[in-house]
Amino acid sequence: MKFEDIVYDKDDGIATITFNRPEVLNAFRVQTVTETIDALRDAWQDRSVGVVILTGSGDKAFCTGGDQSIRTDKGYEGKRSRSDIGVDVEELQLTIRDIPKPVIAAVNGYAIGGGNVLQALCDLSIAADTARFGQVGPRVGSVDPGFGTAFLARLVGERKAREMWFLCEKYSAAQALEMGLVNKVVPADRLMDEARSWARKIVEMSPTAIKIAKASFNADSDNIRGISALGMAALALYYGTPEAMEGRNAFTERRKPDFRKYCR
Repeated sequence: MKFEDIVYDKDDGIATITFNRPEVLNAFRVQTVTETIDALRDAWQDRSVGVVILTGSGDKAFCTGGDQSIRTDKGYEGKRSRSDIGVDVEELQLTIRDIPKPVIAAVNGYAIGGGNVLQALCDLSIAADTARFGQVGPRVGSVDPGFGTAFLARLVGERKAREMWFLCEKYSAAQALEMGLVNKVVPADRLMDEARSWARKIVEMSPTAIKIAKASFNADSDNIRGISALGMAALALYYGTPEAMEGRNAFTERRKPDFRKYCR
């Protein structure tokens, strides 16, 4: 399989997917999301693969969410997807949850916005001590309704999740560990070794038992699928408003957004 926005390889039962857009801190566009879904589905179908590692290229970022430079009032530019917002991020989120194999996030740097949501949805998350986490949606005229909010609250608690979304601050790897957002923090130069060590242990387990366990864990929060579908439809409408475009424009123009004029 040939990819442009990701690097995908399989070795000894472990599939590794690497976001490969370091020039934009591994922010995703339509193609990035589509390729990641394709790689996950390949790992799903390959019976020799027992676990997937998701990480980012370079030492600065895991993923910083959607590429705001290609966001318009109609959503994200590119080949039109089934999603109303132009990029199948909801399908990517569901594929991470539904693949009957554990997905380990190896967070090598910034996990911001949609990137933080993706690492949160992975079954396990190991962070480099240099990693940083946070949400930025309300600052750029966006939001991740569904798994980015409701599921995040299940991980870190209602108070902390609301703080992350309403204040849009960044959190260190140590803080992420303390709040339960990640499983473990290791020195940056040991991150992939640790992720592969965990993956090798999982590969030795019963694949059917792991599959059943993952489905059982997911069952309790599967109601969020409906919330997510409703939220993404609302998000598509919101993206068409001047308020949402003020956030996007301020980000690309490197200025502070003026949302006060939209207060009702």
